[in-house]
Amino acid sequence: MSPDHRRARDYVAFDGVPGTWNAISDVPGVEVGYLTIIEGDGPLVPGTGPVRTGVTAILPLGRARVGTALAAGMFSFNGNGELTGSHWIEESGSLALPIAITNTHAVGPVHRGVLEWSLAQNPALQQGWHLPVVGETFDGYLNDINGRHVREETAIAALDAAASGPLAEGSVGGGTGMNCYGFKGGTGTSSRRVAVGEQSYVVGVLTQANFGSRKELVIRGSRLGIQLLDDNPMEDTGRSAPPGSGSCITVVATDAPLLPQQCKALARRVSLGIARTGTIGSHFSGDVFLAFSTANAGALDSGIEAATTELRQLEFLPWPAIDPLYAAVVQATEEAVVNALVAADTMIGRDGHRSPGFPNEILTD
Repeated sequence: MSPDHRRARDYVAFDGVPGTWNAISDVPGVEVGYLTIIEGDGPLVPGTGPVRTGVTAILPLGRARVGTALAAGMFSFNGNGELTGSHWIEESGSLALPIAITNTHAVGPVHRGVLEWSLAQNPALQQGWHLPVVGETFDGYLNDINGRHVREETAIAALDAAASGPLAEGSVGGGTGMNCYGFKGGTGTSSRRVAVGEQSYVVGVLTQANFGSRKELVIRGSRLGIQLLDDNPMEDTGRSAPPGSGSCITVVATDAPLLPQQCKALARRVSLGIARTGTIGSHFSGDVFLAFSTANAGALDSGIEAATTELRQLEFLPWPAIDPLYAAVVQATEEAVVNALVAADTMIGRDGHRSPGFPNEILTD
């Protein structure tokens, strides 16, 4: 992360106590990597560019434990989008491979890249079947989205780059060509420390923010969008899809021990976090959320290599104790979206399409 990296907390206060890096990587074991592609300028030449895209990779337990199943749950706030492997998450309540996020038309090569990388990391997976989890949002306003610029090796490079520590935000990885509330958007992250009784946990969020109409934008209760309706090229007639189009993929991680249905409940609370920033959830926006717990690693293994009749145990927080985790998801999601806005600079893409950077100075007025 560069020394001049701007974050929303540099301008406004947020609820809750963040972790060390205020990122999803504050959850022990979670690693994140990016591969960003920014090439060319001028008129669109399909297959050549300009290119404004990439891949974001999330390793729930790092490299050493690829293939180890974790409790997981997903929630589709609006289904105009894709999250591969979601049917198996719903069926089994588990997630075992890395998660990747990219652009809408690159899901296929990224899916294969995640599979190839995972098999190389853990040869024991060779004998099984696997359903990689890949999410997408649409970057066709700025990017040559049909140009096949994201390949298997792009996903593999993002996975290879995964690490713990502070994370870059804005126009990086899968968020490179994305837009949010008519401004340049992209990747944002945040975390919260949570006390449940005498135990302390971390909840982390990473979002690929590509949603919302300019007039909807709210930051910490201020309806800034209606004050910033000028310089809104994305919503000019004939320049893009209807206002609010795009999508939002959000991943929630925690080290709190949870049941799969409790993970699903956390994923649902992402809806409340993005709602704090103003969105109504446009028909044209695929808003799909995934949550997982790094506790009880391996208890939900269900591949061929894990076939056994022995009983297993799963520790979990009682349902009445889960509200602090809900609050953490809502708070961290709200901040992650604003982090994406604050970090991203103006970008010029295909055919001179421009996505203006958010005017951060308005937050100090």
